[in-house]
Amino acid sequence: VQLQASGGGLVQAGGSLRLSCAVSGCTLSGYSMAWFRQSPGREREFVGRITWNLGSLYYADSVRGRFTISRDNAKTAMYLQMNGLKPEETAVYYCAARAGAGIRVVPGDYDYWGQGTQVTVSS
Repeated sequence: VQLQASGGGLVQAGGSLRLSCAVSGCTLSGYSMAWFRQSPGREREFVGRITWNLGSLYYADSVRGRFTISRDNAKTAMYLQMNGLKPEETAVYYCAARAGAGIRVVPGDYDYWGQGTQVTVSS
């Protein structure tokens, strides 16, 4: 499984950004895909996940209602629509994948990772 994250950039507080994660090398049937983020000096933090077959969603409390995860119909990409961004959400955002549909929020539970894309939110 190869994952490629993109779409990061600089945005003002309150603004929006859409990240993409291209998937290749596997159909991901039965997998879950997730977004994590990591700020300097902090641990990698779970943002949300989607199950690849049914599209079941789960979000961290901190982003629920502002962020939306989706996937395309061909199931070759995952997206993270981020609205109402805050300066403290400046981080490198990573996409990840694991086999199984259960809710997992620990980075160690994920087997495959993209390279990350930088999101900077200015105040």
